[in-house]
Amino acid sequence: MGFLSKLFGNSSIKETKAMSNVKLAIIFYSMGGTNYQLAKWAEEAAKEAGAEVKVLKVEELAPASTIEKNEVWKSTVEATKDVQVATGNDIEWADAIIFSIPTRFGNMPSQMKQFLDIQGGLWATGKTVNKVVSAMTSAQNPHGGQEATLLSLYTSMMHWGAIIATPGYTDSVIFGAGGNPYGTSVTVGQDGKMIEDVQAAVKHQAKRTVTIAKWVKKANQ
Repeated sequence: MGFLSKLFGNSSIKETKAMSNVKLAIIFYSMGGTNYQLAKWAEEAAKEAGAEVKVLKVEELAPASTIEKNEVWKSTVEATKDVQVATGNDIEWADAIIFSIPTRFGNMPSQMKQFLDIQGGLWATGKTVNKVVSAMTSAQNPHGGQEATLLSLYTSMMHWGAIIATPGYTDSVIFGAGGNPYGTSVTVGQDGKMIEDVQAAVKHQAKRTVTIAKWVKKANQ
């Protein structure tokens, strides 16, 4: 058994197998398709962990005329046309939420920010309290604001009274994906393809989020 295996063990795998009945909303915004792919990997892992999962997108704010001029953006809109738009009802329904968003100058994109901003009614009535949340992101280079973007979203989650479940360094796959302890992040090259192999890290993060949500849900019963 290697050093990392000894350090991390396989307890998280055993715990994940027992997970069930957690309601997970995976809410993404994607212009180039990367964060949609991350969301789908997270969905796959969360279902393996026994969660009931909804994959949802936030409302697009950019004008259609702008999207039409960008073939990649337009193809992503087409690929996600049948994905349900997230609402406050989805937040209320969920025990846990995984957000997947690209970087915009070191912050979350305006589409996600608006979605969070209009949840004041839920926040005011305590319906965001103790939601287990985690987040993933992407940028065009490793130091293009990936960590800052996640922190910008987590700041809002602190105001929500949510329980932030980062991956930390809870599994060796985190190192293989670039070592971001705040959440899985990936660099996207000029060709639109992901540079790091983050699939395993995404799946670990999703299963860890479900595990923690199960603990919280059980404690509140």
